[in-house]
Amino acid sequence: MKVNKSLIKKLAELSKLEFDDQSLNKIESDFKKMLSFVEKVSNIDTKDIKPLIYLNEEKNILRSDDYTSNLDQKEALKNAPKKDSDYFKVPTVLKK
Repeated sequence: MKVNKSLIKKLAELSKLEFDDQSLNKIESDFKKMLSFVEKVSNIDTKDIKPLIYLNEEKNILRSDDYTSNLDQKEALKNAPKKDSDYFKVPTVLKK
């Protein structure tokens, strides 16, 4: 692909963007650098390289689930600002 000012202007028009001449020169230079990089990457020989399924070879190390004592119902409701026998009372969110 040949990058020049007319291509940049066409892309800018399609994108509804406007650039001054200095910006056009900078964008043209940046496009050329990006395309050069992509071309270099495309030319890399990858025949002997296995495709990546994961970015690294590390495995998840998960801890075992250990039971710990929880608050009982009375203790949980002890400091509740509003309660109704065995339940927390909360403000109405949805109206009927």
